[in-house]
Amino acid sequence: MPWGREIKGDVLNKVTMLVQDEDVLLDPDRLGTLYAQLGEAAAEDVICRAMEEMAIRLTCAERMYREDQITGLRKTVRCLAAIADQVGMHGLARVARDVAHCIDGSDHNGLAATFARLLRIGERSLTAIWDLQDLSG
Repeated sequence: MPWGREIKGDVLNKVTMLVQDEDVLLDPDRLGTLYAQLGEAAAEDVICRAMEEMAIRLTCAERMYREDQITGLRKTVRCLAAIADQVGMHGLARVARDVAHCIDGSDHNGLAATFARLLRIGERSLTAIWDLQDLSG
């Protein structure tokens, strides 16, 4: 359809909602290694502390993004990536690194999109590992 052409009918009244739905992947081998190396109690302690730290960093990152504190945001998401890798949340870690990459490249549009994705994946990842902890104990 050429630009400027009048659209007839109710075509303008139709809106398609895009559903952002991605599977969250936890690395069971990484979690198994933690349990094998540290024992059940210590591994659960490490995982719980990591979850708390990731939740705090996601909250801080959201505030920094809103307040345009880009330097602090980059540092926060890099730390988030390291913690997520430690407990087998490689998807969350990858998205956090993608956010840092957008910051490094001054890609404002990419940053907006990847940061929104980080918040979605972060919430789902924390819920998934919390549910896994509930099943194990």
